[in-house]
Amino acid sequence: MQIIRNIYQFYWQGFRSMTLGKKLWAIILIKLVVMFLILKLFFFPNYLKTNFDTDQERSDHVIEQLTK
Repeated sequence: MQIIRNIYQFYWQGFRSMTLGKKLWAIILIKLVVMFLILKLFFFPNYLKTNFDTDQERSDHVIEQLTK
């Protein structure tokens, strides 16, 4: 348990003493939010959920598309 605590403290102290790194991490997190939340919601709708009513219809469609 002590080794896990030492690793945690090592990284915590490193992140606290960062100056430029904090801004870079903020940019990375903003980009991830944009990529995964906004793009998924607007550009990748749930095709199977909107076009088929039951799970059986969805699975039949997927199998048909894969075996063509």
